[in-house]
Amino acid sequence: MNIAQVHERLRLELLRRVQRGTLSVSLLSRQTGFGQPHLSNFLRGRRQLSLEAMDKVLAAQHMSAADLLPAPAHAAAARTEDENEMVPLVSHAAALFEPNIRPAAIQSMFHFPLHVLETMRARASSSRRAWQRFVAVRIAAAEAPAMDPLVLPEAIALIDRHYNSLAPYRASHPNLYAVRHGSQLRLRYVNLETNRLVLRPLSLAFPVELIDLDQWDSPGDLLVGRVALLLNEL
Repeated sequence: MNIAQVHERLRLELLRRVQRGTLSVSLLSRQTGFGQPHLSNFLRGRRQLSLEAMDKVLAAQHMSAADLLPAPAHAAAARTEDENEMVPLVSHAAALFEPNIRPAAIQSMFHFPLHVLETMRARASSSRRAWQRFVAVRIAAAEAPAMDPLVLPEAIALIDRHYNSLAPYRASHPNLYAVRHGSQLRLRYVNLETNRLVLRPLSLAFPVELIDLDQWDSPGDLLVGRVALLLNEL
């Protein structure tokens, strides 16, 4: 990975933190001593930082250069002889906001048959195609009942983040999606009505949730990805 790629990964990671609400341009300015216009132009991709400035930003955000290395490089090296792919198990926040999963964000790795993953069809928006494709998340006991009996407590959901389209993957079968609702991840059936995303649980004991879209939002921005596989018993 060259300097330009490291530079871009740092920019994306800072944007992720801003989106999550854990960082702001003014806070980063105070931490580093750099002017807000300079940092804003960097975050918008209009200018680059020097190596010294990058070091200062990393130190201010308690990061190291290793945090910017793409996880796929490590996963490819760990591919087993029987052609399994290693998919990272990550937190919900990482699945929602990290385009490329940092090594420090990986909780564990799961083996999935490589030929199965390679045959999955993708329908990604242009911005999403640059994201690391497959991640896995654990569904906590409190989150599972809304999709019972399809999703059981502590299930592992394999998410295809290159499928953030509302088009059905299989005819007559609704897609199950991981959806960003505020800062939370939900597993729901989803459809679009006018300018709203409708999040539908499987259990009638739980309410339908609505997410209003403004003029700058597209449904694909809120769809983390299609749930490609559920592991309910491990």
